[in-house]
Amino acid sequence: MGAPAKAARVALGALIIQEKLGLTDEEVVEQIRENPYLQHFIGYGEYRDEEPFEASMMVHFRKRLGLAELSGINELIHSKHWKQKHKERVQDQEKDREDKGGSSGGGSEKRGKLIVDASVAPADIRYPTDLSLLNEAREKGEGIIDVLHEPQKGEEKKVRTYRERARRDYLRAAKKRRLKATELRKAIGKQLRYVKRDLQHIETLAERSGLELLSRKQYRDLLVIGEVYRQQERMYGERTKRIEDRIVSISQPHVRPIVRGKAGRPVEFGAKVSVSLVEGYSFIERMSF
Repeated sequence: MGAPAKAARVALGALIIQEKLGLTDEEVVEQIRENPYLQHFIGYGEYRDEEPFEASMMVHFRKRLGLAELSGINELIHSKHWKQKHKERVQDQEKDREDKGGSSGGGSEKRGKLIVDASVAPADIRYPTDLSLLNEAREKGEGIIDVLHEPQKGEEKKVRTYRERARRDYLRAAKKRRLKATELRKAIGKQLRYVKRDLQHIETLAERSGLELLSRKQYRDLLVIGEVYRQQERMYGERTKRIEDRIVSISQPHVRPIVRGKAGRPVEFGAKVSVSLVEGYSFIERMSF
């Protein structure tokens, strides 16, 4: 019953292709369809001139293949490699023993060097600023208002969002090469008021039309926008740049800023990982945002 499951090799191979080539979900599907080498890589025995799967399946692949599953795959690969190396090492020792005509001494067997390091796996997001984040929240909020107003089109007048004025206010500040602190604060204050007005309109429209009109992504964005507004409004009112669980990306709200203190890149955005390197194989011991 239902669609047949995709092989694990197809899922993992597609994710590796996307990471190595830097493709979008749609581009991954198209590249695999066109390229026989990529089809062979994900386990196809012959060339197929058809899409291997829907682009939306990439989201499910990322969800299903989490840290535990990837660690298990890594362990399996290393285990097979170690067994082969161990077999070759035993054969070499037996050959040496025969050549010397005696037995070699015992002792603990060394398995290479262990290197442990902590690093940041950078997320694929643009460098965030409070102003650009609020502008993105405002634009997504305006899109949600358009969807909620659709059933009332022709019956009631559409609420005013002042989107053109808000866009001009944002560009006026964003295009300046050097923005004074007072000018930045003034621009952030304006965008905060635009976002607040949009959220109030969405609340009113939701009572009439219902949030069921929104897609899952739009509903998720709405929740994130509300939290972004709360955080930014609090930082604006308290004149601070710090807040717990600070959101830096609406599309990836789980990403967190990590202060690294490096020259040129004092802050990085992504997951902090502890990695061990054994015989050329990397193992993620811990990953946290």
